[in-house]
Amino acid sequence: MAGLPPSVAREAVLKESTALPADMLRIRGYDFNQGLDHRALLQSFLTTGFQASSFGLAVQEINKMIEKRLEPVEEEEGGAEEEEEEGTPAPRGRSGCTIFLGYTSNLISSGVRETIRYLAQHKMVDVIVTTAGGVEEDLIKCLAATYLGDFSLPGKELRQRGINRIGNLLVPNDNYCKFEDWLMPILDQMVHEQKTEGIHWTPSKIIHRLGKEINNPESVYYWAYKNDIPVFSPALTDGSLGDMIYFHSYKNPGLVIDIVEDIRRLNSKAVFAKRTGMIILGGGLVKHHIANANLMRNGADYSVYVNTGQEFDGSDSGARPDEAVSWGKIRMDAKPVKVYADATLIFPLLVAETFAHHADKLIAEKKE
Repeated sequence: MAGLPPSVAREAVLKESTALPADMLRIRGYDFNQGLDHRALLQSFLTTGFQASSFGLAVQEINKMIEKRLEPVEEEEGGAEEEEEEGTPAPRGRSGCTIFLGYTSNLISSGVRETIRYLAQHKMVDVIVTTAGGVEEDLIKCLAATYLGDFSLPGKELRQRGINRIGNLLVPNDNYCKFEDWLMPILDQMVHEQKTEGIHWTPSKIIHRLGKEINNPESVYYWAYKNDIPVFSPALTDGSLGDMIYFHSYKNPGLVIDIVEDIRRLNSKAVFAKRTGMIILGGGLVKHHIANANLMRNGADYSVYVNTGQEFDGSDSGARPDEAVSWGKIRMDAKPVKVYADATLIFPLLVAETFAHHADKLIAEKKE
């Protein structure tokens, strides 16, 4: 029958809208007719939608950390940070925002290592938290190369050839043999200093020492040593470092590593900070260890997560920032951002739009 559609259908399809706020961003992507401008392309992500917009919000959040970090902070009586224990690098003063950087070991295995090294080299972050692999893979790369392979390479064949696969990265087992040859004399010396000088070793002190010993400007931990950036790794034995410490304990027993001193030191970095920012790549231990330190100050002021984890299984790795708000690990008035993406794609671009963009100011601050 010809005529108008039923009124109920028309009302359902053409339901009247309420007005949206006038200041809401309108979706618009990059127009390549304007030529190729990589910075403008990245800036257009904010109004592109989906994870591109999350990237744009993450840029804003990190730039807020940097802006506050550059603010001068007057020391308050009785407000100074706890004195560092003997044998650890002394703090170089407080900033308007203490930036915590956390990352999983696979990112050091990948080329993201060079981006992280840049941040450590120019002291653009204040505290680092990583896993055992996040330490040893950096040191091993100073001794031998990691190669590009393929995700589909058969594990059985690789094992027979003495080659280890990390995703689509290949690490010859000889690399770990070279690492053992380099590390064992250092562990001998550490045991000697413990027994003769009373050195109280912690994971952060060991990483500081290894950064000194590697003496290679390609290393993240060389620059962390040079710039007195503490690196915390509470599970230092969960990797090749642990294997070597295990083997060494039979050759020259006696090394003691204290994690209690480190948790006090890490938590104090958060407790005595004027403001804090968290940049966490991946999940697991590094994500929780930084967030839990920030619980001690009733939450971080600024937070950016980059990972592919989902929350449906209740994992901390996949938890959205709002879950951390419920625990007091992120402040209730904060505007945290999670980018659901592979950090090898996202983090170099994030650094380009934040730390690298403000490099002149940040490097000038380091020299003061």
